[in-house]
Amino acid sequence: METGNRRLIRPQFGEFKEKMEKPSRVPQKKPAPPDQTNAENFYYVKQMQSKTPMVLVLRGGEHLNGVIEWYDKGCLKVNREDGPNVLVYKSSIMYMYKAGDEA
Repeated sequence: METGNRRLIRPQFGEFKEKMEKPSRVPQKKPAPPDQTNAENFYYVKQMQSKTPMVLVLRGGEHLNGVIEWYDKGCLKVNREDGPNVLVYKSSIMYMYKAGDEA
């Protein structure tokens, strides 16, 4: 048997590089939705600017009537005509609505 003149054939590096650069067909995961939409902040700012009379219903069933003066991450300051201004923790508010929207 003659072995002859054998030559080792190696692929060029460019071929591997092209394969590495081609995007794979694996579907990408959707990005997670944002943690904060800023809808709450937008609502408070809108009510503060228009000085909308609001009713805050607390977890104990008490109703507070007044205008939101300012807010932060944990509480609201409510200006009231029928009593002193109060600082209310957001965690103690069950829900709130505009004062003319009872019906």
